Amino acid sequence: MARPTDTPETRSVRLLRVGEQVRHALSDVLMRGDVHDDTLASHLVTITEVRMSPDLRHATAFVKPLLGKAEEAVLKALRTHTAYLQSEVARRVNLKYASKLKFLADESFDEGSRIDALLRAPKVAQDLREDGDRDA
Repeated sequence: MARPTDTPETRSVRLLRVGEQVRHALSDVLMRGDVHDDTLASHLVTITEVRMSPDLRHATAFVKPLLGKAEEAVLKALRTHTAYLQSEVARRVNLKYASKLKFLADESFDEGSRIDALLRAPKVAQDLREDGDRDA
């Protein structure tokens, strides 16, 4: 039987709490400019979410550069400096094991923009307007 997808409702409070701690630690390291990399220095990077594995040994960080520019370059720079970032997170977040970090592009903003564009499409806006007029 297939395992159900992992949603925020099914994750434990501990996984969510530790994920937030890791997110804050990563954000702090990047904000302070502790990683000496030209790409990361020239781009503002947002860590939107960190999902932890059930055993807390793996962390998947979803990142988005400001305005979505040079996403691949930023991901490559983060992946290059993964060892340093893992050590900094391990130092700042007190866990039994240092979590292995994995960086992925956050597609949720793109998906939200796509849905917003669909809702603003003239045909959909017309249907929404007609439903509102009938209720009045």
